[in-house]
Amino acid sequence: MTNKPILIQHANELITVAGGSEKPLTKDQMNDLHIIIDGALWLEDGKIEAVGKTEEIRNKFSHRLNDAIVVDASEKIVMPGLIDPHTHIVYAGSRENEFNMRLNGATYMEIMNNGGGIHATTSKTREATHEELFSESKKRLDSFLKHGVTTIEAKSGYGLDWQTEKKQLEVAKQLNEEHVIDVIRTFMGAHAVPAIYKDNPDEFVKIVTEEMLPNVANENLAEFNDVFCERGVFTPDQSRKILIAGKQLGLIPKIHADEIEAYEGAELAAEIGAISADHLLKASDKGIQQMAEKGVIGVLLPGTAFFLMAESARGRKMIDEGVPVALSTDCNPGSSPTTSLPFIMNLACMKMGMTPAEAITACTINAAHAINRGKDIGSLEVGKKADIVMMNVPNYMQLPYHYGMNHTDMVIKNGKIVLENGQLC
Repeated sequence: MTNKPILIQHANELITVAGGSEKPLTKDQMNDLHIIIDGALWLEDGKIEAVGKTEEIRNKFSHRLNDAIVVDASEKIVMPGLIDPHTHIVYAGSRENEFNMRLNGATYMEIMNNGGGIHATTSKTREATHEELFSESKKRLDSFLKHGVTTIEAKSGYGLDWQTEKKQLEVAKQLNEEHVIDVIRTFMGAHAVPAIYKDNPDEFVKIVTEEMLPNVANENLAEFNDVFCERGVFTPDQSRKILIAGKQLGLIPKIHADEIEAYEGAELAAEIGAISADHLLKASDKGIQQMAEKGVIGVLLPGTAFFLMAESARGRKMIDEGVPVALSTDCNPGSSPTTSLPFIMNLACMKMGMTPAEAITACTINAAHAINRGKDIGSLEVGKKADIVMMNVPNYMQLPYHYGMNHTDMVIKNGKIVLENGQLC
């Protein structure tokens, strides 16, 4: 890697996704990728210095061309680094046995209520050392990078006790410091009710709000606070208490909402001003409307619905209603063990009625807003971080068209080439 300026030139399509830095894109805006044909970028000091046609950028920096690394993007597309705003990458163990159980008819909640699901991963994560968790999670981050991802969000939630929740967040912090991918941390102590509190969940809610959340805030371990609002997990009232308690401590609220059934999760997200409501497979018409009115980002996870063999969220309706939509892998060991955002784009088109352009917007600028980074990343505009991905396809339509394939050719993070010819540098 080098600190030399980089000129990317002759991009068949330079997909800038410009114009959404102040607020996420909605409705028809999500279809306008602001593409520059034969486009070019000048990158310097970790930032985007210039964006335009190749001839224009070459003329502007003609006196410095010999000093720059020149990247030929002929017959390729160049776009913002992909952003995954909802992952659970810090965990131990694997749950392929549950995959077989679901194929034989068991439901997600049946598996969890019988000691599997989140509880199974919690046991493995509690047993794992910091070093073991770091090593496993780093491999997942490497895989994300190979698929063009430059920023992710990482949740805790596989501890359900303070010691393990803290361990997960500290591993995520170390990953952020040592891996090229930026890792944004979310506390999710309210991911499930521990078995010992099964008959008294309010007592666990009290522990989360009065003990765990103050510790997270005091030790600056996370930026966001999330809760699984679902029947059999946390009620809307319990979720409200947890999110408001976090908000009072400076943690931005997120919510796992309406995944298994309509449970007023989308409505709660609008009520408390959550930055995003995620999953939303069963979100009500009223909840969708309220999210649109309040500007709550809908983070949709079609890979989870696909893997659980469930009906996907109503992405088409949400966009048409004015909800700003983002996409994510929901990378986790139980319901979506994938690191491929390009495959998620395909599912968004095939299962939720989104267009290829909307899917790209949802994995770039809108995903950036879902983690409060819209002013820094998510589009190719002057002054933003030089987080770039070059895909080995001639036009953006081919990304979701070639499903299940990885076309990532080059990744540039903070103005440095970190993946070239599909290989980590």
